[in-house]
Amino acid sequence: MHISEGVLSTPVLAAGWALAVGGTWLGIKRLDHERIMTVAMLSAAFFVASLIHFPVGPTSVHLVLNGLLGIILGWAAFPAIMVGLLLQAVFFQFGGLTTLGINTFNMAAPAVLCYLVFRRLIVKGGGVRPVAAFFAGALPIALSAVLVSLCLVFTDEGFLAAAGTLLLAHLPVMGIEGVVTVFIISFLAKVQPEILNLQRVAGA
Repeated sequence: MHISEGVLSTPVLAAGWALAVGGTWLGIKRLDHERIMTVAMLSAAFFVASLIHFPVGPTSVHLVLNGLLGIILGWAAFPAIMVGLLLQAVFFQFGGLTTLGINTFNMAAPAVLCYLVFRRLIVKGGGVRPVAAFFAGALPIALSAVLVSLCLVFTDEGFLAAAGTLLLAHLPVMGIEGVVTVFIISFLAKVQPEILNLQRVAGA
């Protein structure tokens, strides 16, 4: 879901930067300094997961893990994802510098949204936790794919076919990310609940 340089129109790029900078500023402002190491580790996990691409027609798919970052980091998912995308653009030419803003927003905004929707259900525990964790992992992929598709369509209606392929290609990724998120959240809740900040949900 990396949008490359030279694809999007200037208004879309400008809007992406404005939204990404706003989200990153809010994420840094709300970041507990004691959790900086957690943010760094998850940014690294995002960086590595997104490097493994599988070609599907004119596009490609890969693990994103933005739902997992959202659940654990909340608004701090914005700076974590921006750093990961920046390193990918600099070292591997995935995405680009001009598209860093819109790529960050497309991946971080759905992560934060699912954090706000599913956070309390995951903290609640019991049988509702794996269900909430699955949707918290799967839905951000769908939402990110929709945002990327909208960016393409708003730039040029000629991208409509590619946008449709992008959405279809990420359907299996949704299921995979949902299952992965369930296992990781369940594991962390048992062995290291402090990473999930379970005791501080009231401040979410």
